[in-house]
Amino acid sequence: MASLEASTGETFVSRLPAKARRFLRWVTTPQVVLSLFMLFLMFYMVIIPLYRMLVTTITFSENDLRYAQDAVIGQLTPFHWLRMLSSKISMIMTYEPLLHSLTISMGATLLSFTIGGAMAWMVVRTDMPGRNIINVLATVPYIMPSWTIAMAWKVLFNNGTTGGTPGILMYLTGTPPPDWISYGPLPIIISSALHYYTFFFLFVSAALMSIDSSLEEAGELAGASRARILSKITFPLVVPALMSGFIMTFSKTMGTFGGPNVLGVPVRYYTLSTMIRSNTTISAFGDAFVLAIVLILFSMTTIFINQKIVGTRKSYETIGGRGFMAQKTKLRNWKGLLTTLVIIFQVLIAVLPLILLIWSTLMLRSGDYSIGNMGLAHWIGESDVSINSGEPGVLRNPAIYKGAWNSIKLSLYTAFFTALLGVVLGYAIVKGRGTRLSKFVEQLAFIPYVIPGIAFGAVYISMFTKSVGPIPPLYGTFALLVVVSVAKHIPYSSRSGVSAMLQVGRELEEAAAVAGANAWQRFTRIIFPLTSTGFVSGFLLTFITTMRELSLIILLVTPTTAVLASMTMRYIENGNEQQANAVIIILIVLVLIGNFIISRFRGGSLKKGLGM
Repeated sequence: MASLEASTGETFVSRLPAKARRFLRWVTTPQVVLSLFMLFLMFYMVIIPLYRMLVTTITFSENDLRYAQDAVIGQLTPFHWLRMLSSKISMIMTYEPLLHSLTISMGATLLSFTIGGAMAWMVVRTDMPGRNIINVLATVPYIMPSWTIAMAWKVLFNNGTTGGTPGILMYLTGTPPPDWISYGPLPIIISSALHYYTFFFLFVSAALMSIDSSLEEAGELAGASRARILSKITFPLVVPALMSGFIMTFSKTMGTFGGPNVLGVPVRYYTLSTMIRSNTTISAFGDAFVLAIVLILFSMTTIFINQKIVGTRKSYETIGGRGFMAQKTKLRNWKGLLTTLVIIFQVLIAVLPLILLIWSTLMLRSGDYSIGNMGLAHWIGESDVSINSGEPGVLRNPAIYKGAWNSIKLSLYTAFFTALLGVVLGYAIVKGRGTRLSKFVEQLAFIPYVIPGIAFGAVYISMFTKSVGPIPPLYGTFALLVVVSVAKHIPYSSRSGVSAMLQVGRELEEAAAVAGANAWQRFTRIIFPLTSTGFVSGFLLTFITTMRELSLIILLVTPTTAVLASMTMRYIENGNEQQANAVIIILIVLVLIGNFIISRFRGGSLKKGLGM
């Protein structure tokens, strides 16, 4: 019977025209099947949500009746675009937040470049000792949640005039710091730069290590000054690294929510991210999505400019077939002083914020930093109306344990599905390398990278408030957090998957095919085992990133799906900053444990996670 069915199938195929037979053979190859599957998945997870968000901005919804009483629900209209871009309130709702976002992003990027670039040069191109310690300390700020330094800044510089209790500086001096130090653009820029300077440090370090110092020595022998050598030789060679650091820092800061929410909203210094949150809170989704699209367009423009700048340069080759030499600049009498200053600076950034946050959690009464006011009420205290608005200490609070479990569960699900999709994407892209289908899949997988986190979260509000085919509405469910987290991390998983798959020779799979193994057997017994280290590394790195993610999910969480990151913001907005700081400490401990596991599995985890 089986032979009859096989012969019938062969007869059917043989009767098809030659082009149809070639197409059938092509479309049934494993890499094409996986590519088509990933195309469908990416359209569902990225393109359709973007389309629905755009549709929301050009149609009336029930909530719009508050502003346009004559509106017809579902009718096409430019109302939201005109309201946000050309009405009387557009300056307050759009242009001021946009200017604030650009100011913070540019300021943080320039400061990050100064700190990270200078530190990278001293570590790589000088005889400074203690490089291993400096390398480790440089990654610590990025491991912590992005708003940690912002919260520490508030503990140190809060002036009490804009709400809350006095900070340590005011407590010790009796003089409140001015508002421009306590809140607004300056502290947001500084706290963001101290968190994101890691990008410049890692990228520039890698670039400087690949530069043959004989190039610079040749310039010196030709009579060029040190400044001319730096501007004409060294700087042009590290431009790609600088542009990578610029893109990562600028785009991250442009879409970040935590720091601007902590240090900007109390003085009504709104950015695009905080304004998007404000609009979604009052269900003004059309207005919020206009801002999200503006944020996406700015991010895409920045990346496009980066590609043009780097793409127009003829060459960045710094390693050739001749001997490589890296001559280090001697610091001489400055060696000890500079090394000490760099390490002290890094310790202050990595340790001081934690000390300030822990100190604040031990204060029984806000604003009193004396030893006599210390206690563990915020950690293990029972419910007391005079403390924490009646909530028990974080270690006695069931809501904290639920939030911690939600964080771990979300990170585990996201990491597993992302790592698995990374392997599938890697196989589909590498095995079909050079074809239009492979290029299209790779480009489509890159789209979430150019969308800032809070804008990407906004995309998913528009997608899942209604059913999509057989899938019911997911808004307010834990599944939505998993879907949006997986979709956002696909660009990173695809890069790791492609890198791992490129190391597997075609002849291994071809030999298995000759031996009679089918596609599933070849993948499970050969391909996946050989790329399992990439799967594990991608899993762990995604786990850490998701644990401390806030901007992506802040618009989507509900009281039942709250995670530790979102709970800190809820406590801050309710005035329970000591509780918020305690939750941050718990979150940091969990992240550090995860990072320790990463370092045990794969050396240099953060560098690998950044694609270096």
